[in-house]
Amino acid sequence: MQLSEVAQALDFPIAEGFDQVEITSVSFDSRSLEPGALFIPLVGENDGHSYIQSAIDHGAVATLWQADHADLPTLPAIVVEDSLQALQKLAKYYLMKINPKVVAVTGSNGKTTTKDMTAAILATTFNVQKTFANFNNEIGVPMTLLAMEPNTEVVVVEMGMDHPGELDALSKLVEPDVAVITMIGEAHIEFFKERGKIADAKMEITHGLKEDGVLIYNGDEPLLRERTQNLIQETRTFGLAENDELYAQDIVSDAQTTNFRVANFDQVLTIPMLGAYNVNNALAAISVGLLYQIESSQIMAALKNFQVTENRTQWVSGQDGLRILSDVYNSNPTAAKEVLAAFSQVPTDGRRIAVLGDMLELGDDAPEMHASLAEKIVGDKLAVVYLYGSLMANLAQKLRDQGYTGQIHHYPKEEQTKLIADLQQDVTGKDIVMLKASHGMHLENVLTALKA
Repeated sequence: MQLSEVAQALDFPIAEGFDQVEITSVSFDSRSLEPGALFIPLVGENDGHSYIQSAIDHGAVATLWQADHADLPTLPAIVVEDSLQALQKLAKYYLMKINPKVVAVTGSNGKTTTKDMTAAILATTFNVQKTFANFNNEIGVPMTLLAMEPNTEVVVVEMGMDHPGELDALSKLVEPDVAVITMIGEAHIEFFKERGKIADAKMEITHGLKEDGVLIYNGDEPLLRERTQNLIQETRTFGLAENDELYAQDIVSDAQTTNFRVANFDQVLTIPMLGAYNVNNALAAISVGLLYQIESSQIMAALKNFQVTENRTQWVSGQDGLRILSDVYNSNPTAAKEVLAAFSQVPTDGRRIAVLGDMLELGDDAPEMHASLAEKIVGDKLAVVYLYGSLMANLAQKLRDQGYTGQIHHYPKEEQTKLIADLQQDVTGKDIVMLKASHGMHLENVLTALKA
């Protein structure tokens, strides 16, 4: 794309020489910017305008520049009132230019896995672009759109939110052909106070859904069934109940894989992940595949071999043969209980050890919600629990009260170094270790230490 086209998309006068500047990528981070990029300095905790020289040094050929900032840089610049709004406007223009089908995915849990599964299935037939990592907010979604190759036929966009109105804006930006809601949990309940309001916010993904679009949602969630009654678009459900349009049966999970059956599929389906809870994510992706008339054999092959985004419930090898189940990106009560239940069934010659960190953004109910994890922790299944963070003290007390027979270790947040040292001293190559916490607890540091 030439800079003159960018200017036209943003209603900026085309200056002399703009048609000679070729834009090969877009970046808001001067550190990872590639030569030929359009630099978009965003204003947040740090002001991106302060890093214009770094962007130039890394090869930026043009920049957007917010009008309230003086001292225009030396390279070609398009002046805008708000650089974030300009980023979104440019992304909308590019989306309309490429004109792919848009699949938007949201939900309290399972967004990233469902996005990865959906993209893998669709890629058997179409040229597919998907959200990188978890770039799922007001910045990440437009960056996903602008990363599309010109031949993109379907873009799979993950959408996150932590306040009302966020999905409304993102949905209207991408105008999905298909919207997917994986489930309603307790994530961000600090800001919503109740699950019903979380469901209302998740339903905002339909606000930009095309009139002939389709909403695919978890039919086992009454809060979603209630809220889809008056939707004008087509709806399809998935889940574990027979009244769902697509439902799974005969679920069997081991350490590495989960197998299940679905009506209309002659053979057992396999996903390379432990945990029956991941079957719902697969069902959502299968529903999208069937909607786009992907052959069942292609769906099965894609699911069996898909690659999960890093730090999303994956096995990692540690020292001396240690196996680590890493899920350190995020946590909430529903997700933590599901992973604990699955981990407790994994065969091992040694001990099962769970390392659990605080679950953030749970509001006034946080103490009770942390304590509730005790229902999934049994001494003959989990030999040792390492609890990290002030909120996990509630779980430690609950375990003691209910007579948990395993070992309990608890550390305040400032003692991560001690936690790591004690873990390294305790674990053996025969053990298996599970890591689960909100990202703000930084259990990735524990993972790095155990891998060393």
